[in-house]
Amino acid sequence: MVKVTGKLQVTLPKALAERHAIRPGDEITWESAGDIIRLIPCGESVRDREACSRFFDQASDRQRRRNRAFKGFRNGQSRGWKREELYERDRAR
Repeated sequence: MVKVTGKLQVTLPKALAERHAIRPGDEITWESAGDIIRLIPCGESVRDREACSRFFDQASDRQRRRNRAFKGFRNGQSRGWKREELYERDRAR
């Protein structure tokens, strides 16, 4: 149980801070949600932003490779079947 100080301050339990990667100096937002008050971490540490940027770059590279692999289908290259054949096959059953 956390108590509010005379200056209306609260201490974030260490386990929660570690779980959500909140460090001294990080900014947080307090949000009223009906009868509940939410504490929302604002922003991320520089290390987290660098990781997100790296993951974004990796995802972009994967998408570029996919686009190159399927480029021929968009330019009229045959897949070996036509969409209409799928519908005809269903009607034949």
